[in-house]
Amino acid sequence: MTLIILAFCALVSLIVGIATEGWPKGAHDGLGIVASILLVVFVTATSDYRQSLQFKDLDKEKKKIAIQVTRNGYRQKMSIYDLLPGDIVHLGIGDQVPADGLFISGFSVLIDESSLTGESEPVMVNIENPFLLSGTKVQDGSCKMMVTTVGMKTQWGKLMATLVEGGDDETPLQVKLNGVATIIGKIGLFFAIVTFAVLVQGLFARKLKDNTHWIWSGDDALEMLEYFAVAVTIVVVAVPEGLPLAVTLSLAFAMKKMMNDKALVRHLAACETMGSSTTICSDKTGTLTTNHMTVVKSCICMTVREVKPSNASNFGSEIPQSALKLLVQSIFNNTGGEVVINKEGKLEILGTPTESALLDFALLIGGDFQSERQSAKLVKVEPFNSVKKRMGVVLELPEGGLRAHCKGASEIILANCDKVIASNGEIVPLDEDSIKHLNVTINQFASEALRTLCLAYMEVENGFSPENPIPVSGYTCIGIVGIKDPVRPGVKESVAICRSAGITVRMVTGDNIHTAKAIARECGILTDEGIAIEGPDFREKSEEELQKLIPKIQVMARSSPLDKHTLVKHLRTTFDEVVAVTGDGTNDAPALHEADIGLAMGIAGTEVAKESADVIILDDNFSTIVTVAKWGRSVYINIQKFVQFQLTVNIVALIVNFSSACLTGNAPLTAVQLLWVNMIMDTLGALALATEPPNEDLMKRSPVGRRGSFISNVMWRNILGQSLYQFIVIWYLQAEGKAIFHLDGPGSDLILNTLIFNSFVFCQVFNEISSREMEKLDVFKGILENYVFVAVLSSTVIFQIIIVEFLGTFANTSPLTLAQWFLSIFIGFLGMPIAAALKLIPVGST
Repeated sequence: MTLIILAFCALVSLIVGIATEGWPKGAHDGLGIVASILLVVFVTATSDYRQSLQFKDLDKEKKKIAIQVTRNGYRQKMSIYDLLPGDIVHLGIGDQVPADGLFISGFSVLIDESSLTGESEPVMVNIENPFLLSGTKVQDGSCKMMVTTVGMKTQWGKLMATLVEGGDDETPLQVKLNGVATIIGKIGLFFAIVTFAVLVQGLFARKLKDNTHWIWSGDDALEMLEYFAVAVTIVVVAVPEGLPLAVTLSLAFAMKKMMNDKALVRHLAACETMGSSTTICSDKTGTLTTNHMTVVKSCICMTVREVKPSNASNFGSEIPQSALKLLVQSIFNNTGGEVVINKEGKLEILGTPTESALLDFALLIGGDFQSERQSAKLVKVEPFNSVKKRMGVVLELPEGGLRAHCKGASEIILANCDKVIASNGEIVPLDEDSIKHLNVTINQFASEALRTLCLAYMEVENGFSPENPIPVSGYTCIGIVGIKDPVRPGVKESVAICRSAGITVRMVTGDNIHTAKAIARECGILTDEGIAIEGPDFREKSEEELQKLIPKIQVMARSSPLDKHTLVKHLRTTFDEVVAVTGDGTNDAPALHEADIGLAMGIAGTEVAKESADVIILDDNFSTIVTVAKWGRSVYINIQKFVQFQLTVNIVALIVNFSSACLTGNAPLTAVQLLWVNMIMDTLGALALATEPPNEDLMKRSPVGRRGSFISNVMWRNILGQSLYQFIVIWYLQAEGKAIFHLDGPGSDLILNTLIFNSFVFCQVFNEISSREMEKLDVFKGILENYVFVAVLSSTVIFQIIIVEFLGTFANTSPLTLAQWFLSIFIGFLGMPIAAALKLIPVGST
């Protein structure tokens, strides 16, 4: 719309100019406006093009998933997007099934379908149950699969198609900016109409006085066109076409920087929405915790010890060698995991997080996986069973004889033991005191949110056959281990930062309530005022109960995807919160979709979750979410700074041109000069102020929220104070300028108008520096680190010198003396101490 007004203004200016002054002199103003239009179009188009390139790069990153495929008789690596029905795909542990297909051959294939069905129990795939679904993960084993369906025809594709449905709500900042732009536009239009009416009324009054109101000439028509040009120029200055540019520039800048901070932004507006967020609903496993389970406590030979990498070497000396050998043998042989040497030549542990924790513990205390596996021969394996809650193996020892090892739920394995290894390494009967000591240890570990496993062994008679079941009693207890999924480093500090920033962090997890509460306390999420609730209890609450309950909920355990969705919906609608939600599984997609900002995990997250999210957290770290919030706030504050700067220019330019037009019949600032000011305050101002990086103080403020006022009292104070100063200075120059500088003769008006224009521009240059901080006095802090800001200010000053000294005919200016230049710059500089004084006036925050 603005460009249409500008184009119309250019046309009017060309017609009026050529008709009154002829070609080419009369075309200067019109061509100046045309050049401005082209510049605005060029800058906006360049910005949009760069943004589209960023999204193309993002798509390329997402399509880089490669898999092993047999096609045309030979094996090759190709992108999952190039798969065709009939291809043979080779799948191994940890691979994501890329399409729907049929099992051809393989062994021990366990498929985790939780990302598609929400069921945590893995599914065994074999000839009897040959169906493999896209989006699921291979938890164990390896196989070949023939592709039957690809793309949106797969089960995963159909699920994604349902997620496409849903409205595109405007973000909080877009709503506020639309309001600001509408108000500014209406004010500008009002001033333009009044100006045009006053000028036309003056013309009619003059004609009435001369009694020529029935006689109209071409000159009168041209005068009317000139008045219209003045009015259109006022609208041009008033319409904030730089506002969308500032938002886009600020968001694109933040998006690029956030990529470096491990956050990949899928939707630009998500940058600023995160800055308004008042609540973060976070997962536990993998987000607040590392998803890397570790053994942190052990009770070997009846002695409780903490397990740390620093004290691992002491295990060898503190534990009798016979017991240590049994412990390592038990862990390395009775496992579903494996320790392999990867391409880089480093040890890599494969297996479930629990198995990996045990294997890591055995390596830590000096075990050698390969030699241990080679020294003993596996006779029989009974894999872990959720009903029996145990896993067992029988080994044939190198020195002859058979030995059974078992591990599982501590209380069950302990009940099957009748002996224990004592602290001196001797095997002693398990008496009441020993059982009590071990049970107290198990309960103590559990209360610390540790998962406990008991390890035991027994010597088996030589007559044992692989067809026989592994014995279930008569074991000797080796020890108990406590496994913890540690809290990520920096999470506690990040939660504290959120609290100081007025953001409530809630943990929503499928884990049991005791583990969830312990982790939440460790992270600083669960406080004395907050409550922890389980999903089934939450579901049973009435609407009235939920009204009282939801504000206090800090932990929701054993939650289903629907519980998460319900919580998010209530927080958004009933409590008017701006909600950010993290998720990794496909079943999290509805909650991610419902939230104001969905945060998907880049490592643990499924493709469906990523498609539903606004931001992908590449390192799955909660601290990165806080960084996103900081960048979001930075975007919001930067756009506020820009709006403060732009409104000041708008108000002064409007009032000066309006009052001058009404009192003298012409405007001191010509169309081309106003368009240059427009370029400073819109395009260049947006570049300078919208690319300020965030600082730590941003996270010490309260969030803006959904209903917060965009133009704060602080901004109004700065805008009105600075506008008043600039208006007084320009009016004083207009009234007394000729006398101060002893200007007379035919060129005096042009020199005075140039002086006013120059002073006005330098007022904006120094006001731009003052606008870097809305409340702080030190506006120079970090200014040299922002190269864009320095470049914009430098180029503005250089272009201003060129316009005034060398583009006189084009821009209606006249070269100035050194004294006049000094005064122009001094008038502009004087705005800075005035801006500092204004900041000392206390006003409310809203």
